[in-house]
Amino acid sequence: MQKLSFLFIIFFLFNDLHAKEEYFLTLRNEKVNLRQGPSFDYPVKIFYKKKFLPVLIQDSSDNFRKIRDHENNTGWIHISQLSKKKAAITIDDNVLVFNKPSIYSSPKVILKKGRLCKIKKCKNDWCSITVDKFKGWVKKESLWGLL
Repeated sequence: MQKLSFLFIIFFLFNDLHAKEEYFLTLRNEKVNLRQGPSFDYPVKIFYKKKFLPVLIQDSSDNFRKIRDHENNTGWIHISQLSKKKAAITIDDNVLVFNKPSIYSSPKVILKKGRLCKIKKCKNDWCSITVDKFKGWVKKESLWGLL
């Protein structure tokens, strides 16, 4: 009986830790409100005006998610304003976009710091991205918005 109780406690502790795992989502709309608390009653801290901006989900309360953005702003956003589409922001200046996932392939374009990239897929240390009319591969370490 003690073993069963012990396993039961471990299971709930593991589930609780697993539920608090952080993950990335993106903003669904062009205009999204970041609030001070998990309700429409709380005042708006920031107005985001960038669709697909990646945000790190840190916590949840009912239909609201506590997020952190690439500038370390934190607050609460309603789940209807979040999307599972993948995107990232360049965190280095002069990020090279390559034709293939290799530094030995031909470079296509140079991205400045803070550029929003839509992610098609990632494999190993590289991600396939699209930025405006350009498509190519970027090193994962140059992007914020991926785990």
